[in-house]
Amino acid sequence: MTQSEYKARQVRAKTHEVFEYDHDDEKPGKPLHILIPGGLIALATLALIVFIAYLTWFDESLAQEIGTVLCLILAPFYVGGVFLFSYGYELYNIPRAIRLTAIIVFVTLAAVVIVAVLFFVLGNSKGGSSSSSKSSKSSSKSSGLAKPSASKSAFGGALGGAIANKSSSSSSSGSSSHHSGGPIFIGGGGTRVETREVTKEVVKEVPKEPMPITCSFCTRSYVPIEHNYICPSCGAATPKDLIEESQIPKE
Repeated sequence: MTQSEYKARQVRAKTHEVFEYDHDDEKPGKPLHILIPGGLIALATLALIVFIAYLTWFDESLAQEIGTVLCLILAPFYVGGVFLFSYGYELYNIPRAIRLTAIIVFVTLAAVVIVAVLFFVLGNSKGGSSSSSKSSKSSSKSSGLAKPSASKSAFGGALGGAIANKSSSSSSSGSSSHHSGGPIFIGGGGTRVETREVTKEVVKEVPKEPMPITCSFCTRSYVPIEHNYICPSCGAATPKDLIEESQIPKE
């Protein structure tokens, strides 16, 4: 068994050493024939595990029991792929391959945990911001709805008052005595307006018939307004004092 001259962290020199070893026909084995398939298996299995974990614990489209079982089933394949990679990378040195496998698995697990925690924290922060924005929008909508209702109630109260004033004025301006039918209740926007019974008598003066007068010239009796203030007998104009006397109504 050939001992590697470089440590695992010396990637460039180690890779060149593995490549030279694989192309040396005098040395036994072909490490690249183990390293490349093992690496591909490990990467594919790790990608599938991460995808299943995302569907299970973040997207929640896959049941947790099924996701956990699938991850446990794929874990040995990942560890086996990493061991094959390490076995070829360490030139068939089993102790060093096991140590490198443990280091890679530990680093991978730590990276997955860190990424999962970051995704969880970012998801909670986004959820909190969206819920706060929704609550602020709902509060603004409720305040916006409250303002129109208040304005509507004020408008209803003003409208009720205007209708009440109009009804009271129309009831008091009749040509004869008018009696309202009863109390009327007008409500607008939670406002109650009550109009009470109003009774008012309106006396309308009716002019009486003009009185006849006696002509001072021919002593004939006539009504001045009916003959255009001219005596029908003698044709004399009606004096002013007699016109006023004819317009005075009878007691």
